[in-house]
Amino acid sequence: MPQNPILRGFNPDPSFCRVGEDYYIATSTFEWYPGVQIHRSRDLVNWRLVARPLNRAVLLDMRGNPDSCGVWAPCLSHADGRFWLVYTDVKRLDGNFKDAHNYITTCETIDGDWSDPWYVSASGFDPSLFHDDGRKWFVNMRWNHRWQGTGANPANDRFDGIELQEWSPERGLFGPKHDIYAGTDLGLTEAPHLFRRDGWYYLTTAEGGTGYDHAVTLARSRAIEGPYETHPEKHVITARFAPGNPMQRMGHGQYVEGHDGRHWHSFLCGRPVQGPRGPFCATGRETGLAEVEWRDGWLWLKGDGQVAPTHLPLELSQAPRAAICHDFSGPDLPPEFQWLRTPDGARLFTMTGTCLRLTARESLGSWFEQSLIARRQEEASYTASAIFHADPPTWQQAVGLTTYYNRHKFHAALITRDGGARVISLVSCLGDWQGEALTFHGVHPCPEGDITLGVKVAGATQRFSLNGTPIGPELDASLISDEGGKGEHASFTGAFVGVVAHDLTGQGWQADVLRFEYDDRI
Repeated sequence: MPQNPILRGFNPDPSFCRVGEDYYIATSTFEWYPGVQIHRSRDLVNWRLVARPLNRAVLLDMRGNPDSCGVWAPCLSHADGRFWLVYTDVKRLDGNFKDAHNYITTCETIDGDWSDPWYVSASGFDPSLFHDDGRKWFVNMRWNHRWQGTGANPANDRFDGIELQEWSPERGLFGPKHDIYAGTDLGLTEAPHLFRRDGWYYLTTAEGGTGYDHAVTLARSRAIEGPYETHPEKHVITARFAPGNPMQRMGHGQYVEGHDGRHWHSFLCGRPVQGPRGPFCATGRETGLAEVEWRDGWLWLKGDGQVAPTHLPLELSQAPRAAICHDFSGPDLPPEFQWLRTPDGARLFTMTGTCLRLTARESLGSWFEQSLIARRQEEASYTASAIFHADPPTWQQAVGLTTYYNRHKFHAALITRDGGARVISLVSCLGDWQGEALTFHGVHPCPEGDITLGVKVAGATQRFSLNGTPIGPELDASLISDEGGKGEHASFTGAFVGVVAHDLTGQGWQADVLRFEYDDRI
């Protein structure tokens, strides 16, 4: 039977919709560019990446956005013969304020050129758009920056309930604003999605935060404006009371009725493995799918309980996992790769027809312009390697292979100069508790000519290699996770592996990547 997660690696906050017999899931991309991943499937088992719609500056420019900001919790829907995408660009994370800007864009085809966006609001995040008999309703959680005791839900004052207002392309938001749901005593109520069935309006939300208390909560009302009553068990999906379950952090999803009359709910999840400081989710927040059923006007997991199963009840085969190898001979960057923040990818890389050419920009600690091209880690253990053609002129230029979570949490093997000699320098940023301080693991002689840098990750450990020979110490791979580091800065994205180049003189030195391989079948 097919296994959860159905989208492995960093694919959080799944918005789920159906058009005919085609199913779509849109997931958050945070600071990674282009924004929003959209996968399509016709069997709910095998999914293919078909679009990253936020691919130009007018739709998304995240230069200066802190780690774990950017695109949060998109909502994908289809109405009036076109797709609608609602998304948030969060500009601040720490402190009382969020500065979360909400937009809507639309397109007739999922993989076409999406429209210039409508700016909607900045009152909160996780917005969605509900289409109801020719009207459109905009719904989001409201953020409260004020002092304790001022929020709608005493479980967490910052998450100030769910608000609803009518919206149209011509008028924007209009009419009265309705506070429709404060949430349960679990609190941290966010990710609202509305749907209608049998005379009821149903509101799905996520609660409990993005960690191990996460949950899908359901409420209903006869009127869209409320009042909403909460599900008899509060939560339709959660693993918070099942600490031994192989999938944890279940929450944040959306309901879809299948073309064949079956019922499904997407959910966010993580697969913890043991690390030196406890369990950690090596592959970040992923997307799962569970069959649900209706009983007495309420949605329940099929087979009862609240813990979504690890397998889908479908007699279909998932495509086998395969090694990935790219020689960069095509005109486009392979689809699984992304870069950080900037809409101007041409300043970071070019495809020459024989290689991926990196134009080195700012440091790994930058929030603006990093020449870092990477793909998701999809299993707890994997190998990756890249062949480089590079001769940095000084110690201020470097290129190499990195396992990367954010600017506070990464390991890198870099080709650079030391005392005039070309060397491999191993560096890490070991977590939030050290801020941006680097830890150096020594330098290693680098032979002439093209070289291969590799990494082998095995759960909580990793080690780099040079031309197939291990170099340097065994490093802590659990750092490259949500749970890694002290956590002064919220972390809820996922692990990447890729190539990176910097030129700290600002002159745009260039280096070539001739080949990249990734294999997680180990």
